[in-house]
Amino acid sequence: MKALVFALSTPQKLQKDSGTPPSSTTSSLFHNNLRSMSVHFLGSLLLSHSSLANPQKSFVDSSKKQDKKRAVCIHNSRTQILECNNNNAKFCRPDYPDQFSCVPISKVHTQPVPVHKDEENVGKEDEDDDLWLTMKDEARSNVDEEPILSTYYFSAILSHDVIESALADHLSVKLGDSSLPSGTLYDLFMSVLTEEQDIVRAAKDDLRAVKERDPACISYVQCFLNFKGFLACQAHRIAHKLWSQDRKVVALLIQNRVSEVCAMDIHPGAKIGRGILLDHATGVVIGETAVIGNNVSILHNVTLGGTGKMSGDRHPKIGDGVLIGAGTCVLGNVKIGEGAKIGAGSVVLRDVPARTTAVGNPAKLIGGKENPVKLDKIPGLTMDHTSDISEWSDYVI
Repeated sequence: MKALVFALSTPQKLQKDSGTPPSSTTSSLFHNNLRSMSVHFLGSLLLSHSSLANPQKSFVDSSKKQDKKRAVCIHNSRTQILECNNNNAKFCRPDYPDQFSCVPISKVHTQPVPVHKDEENVGKEDEDDDLWLTMKDEARSNVDEEPILSTYYFSAILSHDVIESALADHLSVKLGDSSLPSGTLYDLFMSVLTEEQDIVRAAKDDLRAVKERDPACISYVQCFLNFKGFLACQAHRIAHKLWSQDRKVVALLIQNRVSEVCAMDIHPGAKIGRGILLDHATGVVIGETAVIGNNVSILHNVTLGGTGKMSGDRHPKIGDGVLIGAGTCVLGNVKIGEGAKIGAGSVVLRDVPARTTAVGNPAKLIGGKENPVKLDKIPGLTMDHTSDISEWSDYVI
């Protein structure tokens, strides 16, 4: 800056020293042009200096010249649309508060999900909305108790407007790894959940089932965040949808990741109903052609497998309201009737009639095949394993 100011004054000084008259037209034009160029250069430097001193103002001024059209805004913890031109809209996920990784925006997230309401579903939808609001209240209460978890709860629950967004986010974080980024899984999961609202409703029914039947479940939000049986079941629902769309490669990949992370193996071809409790869940194996009804409760180390001799339809069919105790194996294409109970450690190789109890290896019906004892309550709901033991056993230690 000092050198430039010195250069502006130099021509006049040279004229005085040399005694040359300053009346020459050529010399005068040269000096005027030099001064004009120098002043403009000085002005640009000063403006640049001002912009550096106040970069935010400069950015705001320049942004006003941009196209007024803005990208659609999506509200959830792993998706944000930054304010930008339509041509440069980015679908950004804040994995950390100060870091963003972007991929092109997806149609799935910019178009509203069509919802067809009828009189029968209005009350159910209100109940579903209340469930998500309850989970958010539980999350806030947990943060009050443990402030060190505030960031975790905000990312997983409180920053999401709807449960499907939170579920897609949480599953993608759980199942992602270095070669399968969570962002990729999030987009995949979210595309399925937004298109298939039945999966979302089934997940809510599963949450209620766990809360009602498992005395170890202290809240809905704890089940959502920490119960691997619930999470594995929801991942399976997404994988099953992909399997039915003939996207078998990615469906099997999800199955493998669930097996590695949760220590349970559910083939994506298996069909699972709603209101499912997978209690503890470690070691659960469910084969490709297995079918599980609604309101079923299954404990850990249960296998619904084949006999090893058949192909095709080769796995068990479990009716509504069934309770299967820990360590049970049900093998082959056998049917477990509605409301039946299978005792812990049993090996079932034959059909079990509805509302009966089968125990043992190989399993036998309580009361005998001809006149089995009938249950008056649904064991899949009551979780009652032993209340009638005195009626058929003199077991003592």
